[in-house]
Amino acid sequence: MGYQAETTYWHRIIPALGVLLLLGAVAKSVGELTTSGGLLEAVLDLILLSAPGFVMLYVGRWLPGTPIESTFYPRIVAWTVGGVFVMGIVLGLRVIHPGVDVQFTFGTQAVLLSIGSIAGLGIGVNEAQALTHAKALEERNETLERTEERLENAVAQLETSNERLEQFAYAASHDLQVPLRMVTNYLQLIERRYGDELDEDGTEFIEFAVDGADRMRGMIDGLLEYSRVETQGDPFDAVDLDAVLEDVLTDLQFKIEDTDTEVTREPLPTVEGDPRQLQQLFQNLVSNAIDYSGDEPPRIHVSAEQAGDEWTISVHDEGIGIDPDDADRIFGIFQRLHSVEERPGSGIGLALCERIVERHDGDIWVDSEPGTGSTFSFTLSACAEPASTSSGATAREHSSVRVSR
Repeated sequence: MGYQAETTYWHRIIPALGVLLLLGAVAKSVGELTTSGGLLEAVLDLILLSAPGFVMLYVGRWLPGTPIESTFYPRIVAWTVGGVFVMGIVLGLRVIHPGVDVQFTFGTQAVLLSIGSIAGLGIGVNEAQALTHAKALEERNETLERTEERLENAVAQLETSNERLEQFAYAASHDLQVPLRMVTNYLQLIERRYGDELDEDGTEFIEFAVDGADRMRGMIDGLLEYSRVETQGDPFDAVDLDAVLEDVLTDLQFKIEDTDTEVTREPLPTVEGDPRQLQQLFQNLVSNAIDYSGDEPPRIHVSAEQAGDEWTISVHDEGIGIDPDDADRIFGIFQRLHSVEERPGSGIGLALCERIVERHDGDIWVDSEPGTGSTFSFTLSACAEPASTSSGATAREHSSVRVSR
């Protein structure tokens, strides 16, 4: 409450000075008319003396609507009074100077003093604006420092969380694999030793249990790989995507043969990235395109398009497609649109693809409609440096890979 009283008090001083100047102007003009009767002199004195008064009244009403801090109002008043004081000193020195014979009339003195007040007012307002701006910058810097500190803390917590996640994944991969292998081995041992004594249902139950253990082991391995995208990735280098895709197609050769898959491709660029992770990215997308091809033999096309310093790589298939409402959900970890009986997979492949692309500062998305196939696209940064080809693959205008059964 005391701060508001101080603000109101200083806020009223400037228009009060303006009122005093206006009253002085009116009094001087009336005095001029009554004494000498000079109408022109009276009007000129009124204009010259009232103009600073109107300026101060305007500034007094204008200040509360400006960003100027009210705490700087006393400075404005001090500068205004200081302007009058300085002009008064100048007039005094002129009067007492022995070499000056000019005698200033009252009107002239009043006009000069009012001009000094306006000059002081302008300086005060300008300084108050500068101080307000400086204070705002200081507060903004303090806010940025606090934000930066919070971000640093958040990054530290995220790093700690990632370390814990990696530790958990490592423990899951190594510690849980042991009992899973034990379960699988004993089930297979039971099947070998007592297979003749088991009926059809018993044999089927053992097969289900072994298959479930194998799927669990695959999920654990996928979780470990997902958790280590950031921490266990290789340094970025120039990567020839033609060579990467060639290696992937070689690795998937038997799957391509079994499904009569045809892969067509356009020349792919050299990008900046992690060669091992980009190979994993292509392998997951091509493998998914084969798995979700439907009843017809898979037809896959890989293309690339450049926009500035960024490449968009697309893997198109003619498979069963995806509902657009599920386009974002499929990139979530352990998110599946079909049961294990319908389609193979651990539910981690696309989540791993997204994390790999994010590590490369890119985006990944899918364009699809049910029954019309899907196009998975992702962006990577272009690289001007030549890449060494690990497989000897060369870019061609158009090439295809097809192995018939």
